[in-house]
Amino acid sequence: MTKTTPGVVNFAAAPHSVDLRDVPVPEIGDTDVLLDVQGVGVCGSDLHQFHGTHSWKVNYPVVLGHEFAGVIVQAGKNVRGFREGERVVSETAAVIDPNSPFTRAGQYNLDPNRLGFGYGVNGAMTKFVRVPERCLHRLPDTLSFEKAALTEPCCVAYNAVVEHARIKPGDSAVVIGPGPIGLLCAIMAKLCGANPLIVVGVPSDKKRLEVAKQIGATHTLGVDGEDVSALVKSLGDGYGVDVVIDAAGVSATLKLSMELVRPGGQISKVGWGPQPCNFSLDPLVGKAVTLQGSFSHNWPMWEKVIVMLASGQIDLAPVLNRVAPLAEWRDCFDAMQRAEIVKAVLVP
Repeated sequence: MTKTTPGVVNFAAAPHSVDLRDVPVPEIGDTDVLLDVQGVGVCGSDLHQFHGTHSWKVNYPVVLGHEFAGVIVQAGKNVRGFREGERVVSETAAVIDPNSPFTRAGQYNLDPNRLGFGYGVNGAMTKFVRVPERCLHRLPDTLSFEKAALTEPCCVAYNAVVEHARIKPGDSAVVIGPGPIGLLCAIMAKLCGANPLIVVGVPSDKKRLEVAKQIGATHTLGVDGEDVSALVKSLGDGYGVDVVIDAAGVSATLKLSMELVRPGGQISKVGWGPQPCNFSLDPLVGKAVTLQGSFSHNWPMWEKVIVMLASGQIDLAPVLNRVAPLAEWRDCFDAMQRAEIVKAVLVP
């Protein structure tokens, strides 16, 4: 009889088609490991799949969870770089084409045919998950599993800010959207030397904007009905900021980004917004602004972020607000949806 274990399963496309169900313990292939999950982060994409508001294809039924760390309990016969008992964290690209030109260039994150944990294949909101060896990174003993589980969103922020926004010390920066990714982007922007660093939200983001202040934002806007554009332009020379990081989940914020950025400046867009824009992109032309999309991450970023987490250079204390058993998944989903907390980590 197949062994089973509880898992948070997204079983259909209809809203709220997620439940805690028994799922089989996976069998591994020759180049896979079986990971005993010690921590799995709740992502905004998990919430979108829960509410049926996602814009990507999902292979139902699927176990949710793509931000995870754990201990190897079984290794395939051709696994050479890792052994049982090692503490590891996993990347998200569960299935890739090794012959893709993107994979060959080290940009497997951009391969349109890649499949990720939690939507393309079973993820880690369960006790055991099958992981290809190539996805693994070792964890130093000083880095807890709860913090290590957030390596993935930190890598998203690293890519959007460090690789794509290229902020220099003294650059002025605005982060739009104080969700988990937006706040992690603010942390990265602060580390890069952004000053002033402004985080923009909406009235319902009050608690998260308070977190932005803890992170080191010099200004937070959006709670009291401020004219964000006027306030931003009142800083510095009045022409706007050097860099805008658009981390909101709506297309309309790109219009605000174009208002806030200075001529010759840059917008790094990391937030997904499937809605039609319905506004002119002429300011991109008139200001000669660089608009840079940012998606996912790759191996070198993971290695850097793990070092930053282990050393404390990335301080997750303000954003990692709850660690809970797997059975409390719904409470964690709801608390994040209501913006009462920034990030939750589940422990199967």
